[in-house]
Amino acid sequence: MEARIEKIKQQLQSQGYKLTPQREATVRVLLENEEDHLSAEDVFMLVKDKAPEIGLATVYRTLELLSDMHVLEKMNFGDGVARYDLRSDSTHHHHHHLICVQCGAVDEIMEDWLGPLEERLAREYNFKVLDHRLDFQGICHRCLEKGADQPKNKDANPKHHHHHTSAKPSTLV
Repeated sequence: MEARIEKIKQQLQSQGYKLTPQREATVRVLLENEEDHLSAEDVFMLVKDKAPEIGLATVYRTLELLSDMHVLEKMNFGDGVARYDLRSDSTHHHHHHLICVQCGAVDEIMEDWLGPLEERLAREYNFKVLDHRLDFQGICHRCLEKGADQPKNKDANPKHHHHHTSAKPSTLV
């Protein structure tokens, strides 16, 4: 963790910024909750424990600064709330998300399936991909297990759409 803070500190310094105690507290919170896709408000509530004097505006500014410097990735999952993800060296830019439209859960796919596509773009379009992100919207396994994928509204399946087929029952199991 200290090594990563040191690295972020150097990134800030190379751009002429200091890692102030408030900024450091913000970075620590993000490192400690790396799996969680925290919103600015989430970060603020957690940073207050470490630096009670910090204001929400400072946290917002720090998050924006770190996003601009590509220390953080700012994400929007369509609920209007920006969330922040630390870009660690191991993940490069291959962060794909499964976003549940029902419970709002965000699961990450750590593998990168777009490598071959990037190579093709380079070859066929002479386009060098620096970054990509794939967000899939759908229904997560937790909601599916609860049977929450049923349409909320009963008229979604009108009666007269039932086609009776005279096909024999399939022998395939």
